Amino acid sequence: METVHLLTLGCPKNLVDSELMLGALANAGYEITTDPASAQVLIVNTCAFIEAAKKESIEAILEAAELKTKRPGRRLVVAGCLAQRYGAELESELPEVDILVGTGNFLDLPELLRRTEPPGLKSWYSPEDGAVPYLGGAHLLPRSDTPRIVTGNFFSSYLKVSEGCNHKCAFCIIPRIRGPHESRPPADLVRESRRLAEGGVRELNLIAQDLTAYGRDLAPRSSLAELLASLNQIEALSWIRLLYCYPNFVTDTLLDAVAELPKVVKYIDMPLQHADDTVLRTMRRERSGDALRRLLDRIRKRVPQVALRTSFIVGFPGETEQAFFRLLDFVREQEFDRVGVFTYSHEEGTSAYGLPGQVPEREKRRRRARLMEVQAEISLRHNRALVGQVVQVLVESQMPGRATRMRGRTPWQAPEIDGMVVLRGAAEPGEFVDAQVKQALTYDLVADVVGAGQPQRCEQ
Repeated sequence: METVHLLTLGCPKNLVDSELMLGALANAGYEITTDPASAQVLIVNTCAFIEAAKKESIEAILEAAELKTKRPGRRLVVAGCLAQRYGAELESELPEVDILVGTGNFLDLPELLRRTEPPGLKSWYSPEDGAVPYLGGAHLLPRSDTPRIVTGNFFSSYLKVSEGCNHKCAFCIIPRIRGPHESRPPADLVRESRRLAEGGVRELNLIAQDLTAYGRDLAPRSSLAELLASLNQIEALSWIRLLYCYPNFVTDTLLDAVAELPKVVKYIDMPLQHADDTVLRTMRRERSGDALRRLLDRIRKRVPQVALRTSFIVGFPGETEQAFFRLLDFVREQEFDRVGVFTYSHEEGTSAYGLPGQVPEREKRRRRARLMEVQAEISLRHNRALVGQVVQVLVESQMPGRATRMRGRTPWQAPEIDGMVVLRGAAEPGEFVDAQVKQALTYDLVADVVGAGQPQRCEQ
């Protein structure tokens, strides 16, 4: 059978799509390899959210195309959001690409590969209506019985609870790519979670385009709080984490679930995007700066010791210097535990694309650097307050080139995005340990292992 190599770009939601693709290919008899040089089929699962992601995707496609030319009969597949959004352009400008699959039909890849015997002919296939697969918003809602090969650390995995988005944020193209919001049935999610736990997963990270909208579209209606209560009963799971919570749907019931369910880590990732009233209205975020303050106050009161992560966009059209200063003051005032900052990306197809008051790229970068400086000071201060404390750490891996050092994460550090704990002492990947913090860096901690941890209540 042919060997397949798959490269994933973009967010964890894209990673789950890749794992489903790998599952479908392995189920069809293809051999999966981590070495692109030995693969007969090269797949790039792309991102097209912002300009930087599109450039990274194109560069990866071109690198794969160059590799393809070194062995006759190789085939190149471009999948994901870039194919969905720019399929016609990719077909025209990249003749090296043999197959394009969008975000709604990537499980058809084994059939497409069978239809394009090496060296490969262009193949367009959509089982629903015969349309070119990259046209229109589309998504595939996974099911618990869909084959999936979990990649990365064996003890941590993502659970995609829904797909698509109903919001109309002015800067975002995702609803046009992925289509409207659709929730998975709770029982199906519990089945998949149990299977992941039986396979060794101890940390489950819940993801979606809009996590807090989960269950509102189901009949009978459900909610994220109800889903958390069910997942909390899975014995083998230790940490359950919420990523991508939309502010409008953060209810008291959800906050009580985060506060009271012992396996749900006291961590909320909630992108706010801005704090200036005018910018928020132009972004179509539907909240004022004062409304966000009230929400944050409510979260902290109902979930003591909660760790809050958010993200902001600087340089949005019409963002004045005064509006940016209001955002700076908001970040200083709120002292978030984690902050990501993005410069506004001028994306065709979004309602913000034609807005006046576009901010020069150099000024966007300056504002981003300034906001990150403010957050770095806050992060270092928070980390210094932990020196001397014993914290719970999930051990991830050995530090590269450091035989006596391991890396891990506290409950308030999400995978890949929130820094790490450098561990000194005996520990194995997948273990929970207690560690005493000895040194604070801007985003990371250095700690000594002092004992085996008990992953019960996850408090900062």
